[in-house]
Amino acid sequence: MTLIDRRNFHLFQPLLYQVATGGLSPADIASPLRSIVKRQRNTCVLQAEVVDVDVASRRVALATGAVDYDTLIVATGATHHYFGNDGWARRAPGLKTIEDATKMRSGILRAFELAELCDDPTERQELLTFVIVGGGPTGVELAGAIAELAHQTLERDFRSFDPAAARILLVEGVDRVLPTFSEPLSAAGSRSLARLGVEVLTGTRVAGIDEHGVELLRGERRERVRARTVLWAAGVQASELAAVLARRASLSPDPSGRLVVERDCSLPGHPEILVLGDMARFDQDGRPLPGLAAVACQQGIYAGRLIRNRLRGRSTPGFRYRNRGTLAVIGRAAAVADLGPLRLTGYLGWLFWLFLHLMLLVGFENRVLVFVQWAFSYFTRNRGARLITE
Repeated sequence: MTLIDRRNFHLFQPLLYQVATGGLSPADIASPLRSIVKRQRNTCVLQAEVVDVDVASRRVALATGAVDYDTLIVATGATHHYFGNDGWARRAPGLKTIEDATKMRSGILRAFELAELCDDPTERQELLTFVIVGGGPTGVELAGAIAELAHQTLERDFRSFDPAAARILLVEGVDRVLPTFSEPLSAAGSRSLARLGVEVLTGTRVAGIDEHGVELLRGERRERVRARTVLWAAGVQASELAAVLARRASLSPDPSGRLVVERDCSLPGHPEILVLGDMARFDQDGRPLPGLAAVACQQGIYAGRLIRNRLRGRSTPGFRYRNRGTLAVIGRAAAVADLGPLRLTGYLGWLFWLFLHLMLLVGFENRVLVFVQWAFSYFTRNRGARLITE
């Protein structure tokens, strides 16, 4: 088996927002690939970038060579989606990679540092205004973490202004935040954000972004918000490799660039190519599966079982996702958890969120590091990774 990745590490993306807000360091949520598979002697790791796939010849083209395959599993994830406004990317960064997180962390912390140097109250307020676009789990978690950073962690760090004067706005296009959750949990999330001082603007769309703020549309009314820091959490699209595969296999991706797959997660007409995670559009019960880590994990386990059964000449039933719950954390001791018949909010939801994310981290060392950091942050309200690295 050959594992190809342009990075040499596995990244636990659900905790990227904590790197972006100084709660964790990048190494806390990343594990070297070679360390993960070192006991699998039949596994070869190649750090390389895939640039093309020759479907007819069953060959993956790399930037530095090529690799033949019998079965190809493609799971290169997703990137940011600006809905046709790609020029916004420079002013409103998203959060998908370690580089995104460290750049975002530097931008957030630099805003406070520049506010310390600023004498103009209007400009200072512009520096201390943070706009997060997108009210899904990532946007909610970012908004809550920035609010805690401003109101608690940095409380006594500056002399010429009060960090609690920071204004955090969460912009969502539909009528409630966390729209994939039930309405009671969504309402609980809104209340938790309000307690942290986050202004939630629902039913609001972004009409423009520039270096001094955003243009918002609330119905027919336009509103200008002056802000130096705008963060994007409003949408994703499949990685560029999905377009390459679609072209090579003569398929049409969906509007988000995802590839429609069969019941066994393979491409139509190409049972030897399995597409998993955010790259795949898998319809179940008349609806596409959400782009969640839980979906990708279950598909990965299924793909392993499918290949094993094929080698043994056995058939495998089609993949079926089992929803074991969705969660979102909203600051200290506040989270929402939809576990089917069981719904948790507040402190209980937060404890469940902590436990689950610790268990999902790859590697015992990472679990210990993150647990220690979280314990330290809980008792001291401090965030020890507040580094401006750019």
